[in-house]
Amino acid sequence: MLLNAADGNHTPMATMYDVPADDLIEALADDLADRLEEPDWAKFAKTGVDNELPPEQEDFWATRAASLLRKVADRGPVGVERLSTEYGGAKDGSNRYQVAPDKRADGSKNLIRTILQQLEEEDLVETAEGEGRRVTADGQSLLDDTAGAVLEDLDRPELERYA
Repeated sequence: MLLNAADGNHTPMATMYDVPADDLIEALADDLADRLEEPDWAKFAKTGVDNELPPEQEDFWATRAASLLRKVADRGPVGVERLSTEYGGAKDGSNRYQVAPDKRADGSKNLIRTILQQLEEEDLVETAEGEGRRVTADGQSLLDDTAGAVLEDLDRPELERYA
């Protein structure tokens, strides 16, 4: 149900909380792929010590940037340390002589820091001194506009109440 703007009512705007995260990240990645440039070393770098190989995904850099932008908007101000914890995983704990449980391992801080610096250059994220990074008004606007576009494109009956 859309409200009538002619009667003085404003059409409700979709936010990043109104759409599924994976759909929002996919749409944001399409937009950020044109704006961000993947460094040469990115195709060889692992995303953390818990992984054996670098990611095989074609648009990994844009997808991780979109995911980071959403996380910073959701949890900001947030630092690289906490973000690396969230993107971490389980490192195999076994060795040759005994079986040990898996140990927690953080994600790549260099990868996260580099993407955040690129998002800062695009004026989507800013540094909050002593607190980490937070999303700017332009970044929030990009998230909300993308969420609105995703909501229009979704063909899911349970989300019709948001339209």
